[in-house]
Amino acid sequence: MKIAIVGAGVIGMTSAVAIKNAFPEANVTVFADSFTPNTTGDGSAGLWGPYVLGDTSDENIVRWAGDTHKWMEQFWKSPLALEVGISLTPIFRFTNDPKGYSKPCWVPLVYGSQELSQDELKRINKEYKSSYTGGWQFLSYTCEPTKLLPWLMKTFKSQSGKIVRRKINTLDELKREKYNVIVNCSGLGARELAKDPQVTPVRGQVSRVNASWIFHTLLEDNDGGNYIITNLESVILGGTKQKNDFSLSIREEDSKFIHDGCTRMIPALKTSEILTEWVGLRPGRPQIRLEVEFENNKNSQDFAIIHNYGHGGSGVTLCWGCALNVVEILKNLNFTNYKSKL
Repeated sequence: MKIAIVGAGVIGMTSAVAIKNAFPEANVTVFADSFTPNTTGDGSAGLWGPYVLGDTSDENIVRWAGDTHKWMEQFWKSPLALEVGISLTPIFRFTNDPKGYSKPCWVPLVYGSQELSQDELKRINKEYKSSYTGGWQFLSYTCEPTKLLPWLMKTFKSQSGKIVRRKINTLDELKREKYNVIVNCSGLGARELAKDPQVTPVRGQVSRVNASWIFHTLLEDNDGGNYIITNLESVILGGTKQKNDFSLSIREEDSKFIHDGCTRMIPALKTSEILTEWVGLRPGRPQIRLEVEFENNKNSQDFAIIHNYGHGGSGVTLCWGCALNVVEILKNLNFTNYKSKL
């Protein structure tokens, strides 16, 4: 089987490794015009936690996020933890919704989840100068793409996988090169490659600071909320969630919003050195698209496209679960007529 994967972010590279794990003899090539450290994922904090997923079903979120959480747990327990950038961190999630915090479907997947009491919220609101109406605390992982992606690349190459730096303009290019299957992990690029106007950018701007004394993660779930996420060598302050915004320029007003909001919660951050500021475009979509399209032409070989894109702000959170789903589709692929849901 000759398989092409389009995209070298966390979705593309986990798909590549999972496919080679399942089909060691398959001829698998990853095509992309950008590789780590220049992918969208490289700028993210890598926090496990479903985010910007539109109307993706709870069933799929729990399935894909759960498989990825188990995968991260295996790394955390192994000598590879540092190399792949895995950390276990205490997390506090807050909301300003007048109705309080409804329990997310994925809470049973994390460790030690506990709803914050009214007394705890009162204390936190005073400390953070906030007005939270609800919140949860639990333990979960960060898996930093700046470390995970090089490891995935190295692993894929060790499995005899091929890496090609090339911009793919149409999927027909690869069809003409006699690939049996194309796995489309092109993220925001699926607007053009899959001719899918439902894929839209969700702009995110963050600051990375030197604050090694912070050991817990704070997240405000409400629209326009801030977050403080710990990484191994820095802390990420955020952030923005600006839909249908294609700008990759640092905006002073967003920098001020991030600084003011995060220092409101932790005033000591005012003196922290800013290491970098970064902007990325998350691939937003009403629902993640993970499905197969099939062509059967009497004059050519059978050909299928597996779409795996539209993960919003949850690429790291769902990557391995979605990769396993791609493998499942491949195992069941029998090249019978299939009607796309798009």
